[in-house]
Amino acid sequence: MLAPISADGPAEARGALAYNLAGIAVLVLLLAVGAAYLIDRAGHASAQRLPALGDGDIVQQTLAGRELEIPAAWFRYGEQIKGGFASQVDLKFLLDLAPGAAPQPVDVSLLPRSRVRASSALLDTVYLHQFEDGAIGGIPGLVGKPLSAAGGYAGETVWYDPLSPVPFVAKCATSFEPDMPDRCLRTVYLTNDLAAVLNFDASALPDWRRFDQELALWLGQIGAL
Repeated sequence: MLAPISADGPAEARGALAYNLAGIAVLVLLLAVGAAYLIDRAGHASAQRLPALGDGDIVQQTLAGRELEIPAAWFRYGEQIKGGFASQVDLKFLLDLAPGAAPQPVDVSLLPRSRVRASSALLDTVYLHQFEDGAIGGIPGLVGKPLSAAGGYAGETVWYDPLSPVPFVAKCATSFEPDMPDRCLRTVYLTNDLAAVLNFDASALPDWRRFDQELALWLGQIGAL
């Protein structure tokens, strides 16, 4: 004799199926969240790696016809870490400017020299005509000249070597944050068709004589000299 068929059987089956599907959906969601977390942590770990001379994991790029071999840890922006042609490369260097002191971080943007003018050229063609009266001392070997606020340079000072035919020149702006150092900009032409735009703390200025020597070590490693 056949057992009686429950009228609730199909409904119960559908309920169990829905329950299983909901469980699978929750599991997939948790797996996706976990994967996203791991990717984010990996990205942060990569971004936190400090650049160093001798780094590997080379990325080959071509900039203004120049073949560059750049360690991945030197890039400031993750989206630039790819091979091929580039119009600009944004890097971070750590320059050993003073014995026993912490390395000085310097943001370096490499680009075709046709897009910028060297700071040493701007000294005579632009900055000289915007100098205020008087000078600022305090950095051996450099003269500091405040720039005219009327010319749009409020809070900015040009520091330069008055003795060299191709002088060290940096334009520094007063920081708006009281606990932050002033920031300086300096653009230099390299020995090829490239230029380097340097952004660094004004605290590096006392060691300006070692600046180019240390900079050359990093630029030389990637083939930018």
